[in-house]
Amino acid sequence: MASTMKRTLAVGEVIEVAIEKVAHGGHFIARFEGAVIFVRHAIPGEKCRVEITSVGSSFNRGDVIEVLEASADRTVAPCEFSHRAGCGGCDFQHIKIERQLELKSDVITEQFARIAKMDVKVEVEKVGAELGWRSRITSTTDRNGQLGFIGSRSHTVIPVANCLVGASNLDFAQLASRTWKGDMRVEIAASNTGERSISLVATRGESKSRLSEGPAILHEEVLGKTLQVSSDSFWQGHINAPTILSEVVKDFSSVRTGDHVLDLYGGVGLFSAVLIDALGENGQIDLIEGSKSATSDASRNFADYPNIKIITGDVAKHLPRIKSADVVVLDPPRDGAGKVVVNEIARLRARKVVYVACDPAALARDTGYFLEHGYSLVKLRAFDLFPMTHHIECVALFEPAKVS
Repeated sequence: MASTMKRTLAVGEVIEVAIEKVAHGGHFIARFEGAVIFVRHAIPGEKCRVEITSVGSSFNRGDVIEVLEASADRTVAPCEFSHRAGCGGCDFQHIKIERQLELKSDVITEQFARIAKMDVKVEVEKVGAELGWRSRITSTTDRNGQLGFIGSRSHTVIPVANCLVGASNLDFAQLASRTWKGDMRVEIAASNTGERSISLVATRGESKSRLSEGPAILHEEVLGKTLQVSSDSFWQGHINAPTILSEVVKDFSSVRTGDHVLDLYGGVGLFSAVLIDALGENGQIDLIEGSKSATSDASRNFADYPNIKIITGDVAKHLPRIKSADVVVLDPPRDGAGKVVVNEIARLRARKVVYVACDPAALARDTGYFLEHGYSLVKLRAFDLFPMTHHIECVALFEPAKVS
């Protein structure tokens, strides 16, 4: 009988391993004498020296400290702060962008196979340049008032001179040259209409953020509509994301005149804005969103649309009050919609369910729930809306399964 014993590793221990495959969350899998290690800053196929950073009963974590045999996909990170002891943000900068897309596709395939028991293959689509794409950045100051980011799996603020993934109109380098109040979270947002706002909040305690510079409300133009977005309201971080996602949601939903549409986790109304004109006077949208700031924005954005109903509250609590819907659009937080919400959506028997997801694991789990209720996954597209990081955005279309 083969031995099932595995090596017990220790924090700080340095070992040599072969890197196997990418894992969900931006890590790469390696094994050492039966022990599983999730490794940062690696690439499949490489041989590396790895320092163990944490240990556990089922897996360990480690960082690459030396590449012994490099992958042809390895490149020099464009940012000087992208390394194991640097900024914890861009965990894929050491990988050529074409390979990043392939690895993200592999993650989607693996998550659907493991969680939803489905064979899914999808190309992750490039949507723009890999640098200068981010329109919203949350930074942190250290005790000396230097602007930076918290390092990976730590509480240490790493001061940075610039953030290369930040959009040019954030002007992050100029902000980093200032001296700020220590131990503050600095929330920076720039709109595609040329506005920029900065809000501050202490990293300790439970105080609310306060506006420091710029307008309290930004304005974003998407497909001919102008939407207001307050500093406390969610907005897609990639400069191209609002347009791309709106176009896909419009295509997948195929709304008709007179349809009743649900816009769940609808925020300030990004998807409602792109769908409302196709519904005609007899169509209706119910937008449900938990953030009071976002629904306040949505109420102003759609003040001239009597057929858009804005509801503030928990989606799971409000859905049972709705008797029917023709089309459901949902863009839940990273942890997904969950079983209760999927059950309620399935009860409505909408002909189209369009699911926007920023975590393939949560999407795969919820896909399983939809399958249990007789829905089929009809279309799936994936977008690289977070270049240089492991994050992925997907849009899935579900329809009631056809019975032969």
